[in-house]
Amino acid sequence: MPRSLEIQTESFPIARIFTISRGAKTSADVILCTIRERGMVGRGECVPYRRYGETMESVAAQIEAAGPLIEGGLTRQELQRAMPPGAARNAVDCALWDLEAKNSGNAVINSLGLARPQPLTTAFTISLGEPDVMAAQARANAGRALLKVKVGTGDDESRIRAVRDAAPDAAIILDANEGWPEETLEHHLRIAAEAGVALVEQPLPAGRDELLAEIRRPLLVCADESVHHTGDLASLRDRYDVINIKLDKTGGLTEALAMKKEAQRLDFKIMVGCMVGTSLAMAPAVLLGQDAEFVDLDGPLLLARDREPGLRYAASLVWPPETTLWG
Repeated sequence: MPRSLEIQTESFPIARIFTISRGAKTSADVILCTIRERGMVGRGECVPYRRYGETMESVAAQIEAAGPLIEGGLTRQELQRAMPPGAARNAVDCALWDLEAKNSGNAVINSLGLARPQPLTTAFTISLGEPDVMAAQARANAGRALLKVKVGTGDDESRIRAVRDAAPDAAIILDANEGWPEETLEHHLRIAAEAGVALVEQPLPAGRDELLAEIRRPLLVCADESVHHTGDLASLRDRYDVINIKLDKTGGLTEALAMKKEAQRLDFKIMVGCMVGTSLAMAPAVLLGQDAEFVDLDGPLLLARDREPGLRYAASLVWPPETTLWG
């Protein structure tokens, strides 16, 4: 029986408004790619991202355009050449991983050599807001091991200090989402270091981050919007210490694995991150993140409802997926 492809658009409400430096959202709009073959079903989820020129319509159209190839038996290796990196390829790539596992009876954890994958400590996101509002969010989650705090204004000192005071024992990642002006960069990095922040993510706009190579960085700085796939890595060695690998940027687990290997060879530390999606989108990333220094896979925790079955979350931990979900 030949393969069949199904593309569905879905919307999952976010529990409360999710705000970053570029704006706010109230729902996670995702695309579900389902590939059926010989009675088996493989699924992959992606989150189109306007920052990268993607819309729900454009990503669905990309997958649909590749439909004849996919239904004709396209392999994951062929997919890397047939589609560019991005959300559309991610959904197809992850669906093919899932389908291969179901067809072979060999779980993805075995294909990756992960005999005993472990639960991971994941960050929990504090949305951008006024300092007192962010402090209240941080205080409510102060018992978590790792908080990811959205910043990205011209004056974030009060936000950094308020969150640290509210969650004195939590490790903190600051995510500026390209929002810090060059003239405040060194000041904000110094304040972050004084507050014991572990990592600052993407402080300057992608393509305009040369200043990071010219200053002394008092703490780890991570590339997110500046890095999408393996080919981006070499040019960033002088300005970043950590690379945030997201499947929706790399175009799937296949490229993410290659990118992680090359990043480690180049002495980058690894962060595995996500867009706001369901457990199906997080599942392959949990396997990718098994030896990462930082993990940010809290997407389902931000939703009013998750896909079922979903990943198991407890406190700051997320467990590897059961094969009933993915892989």
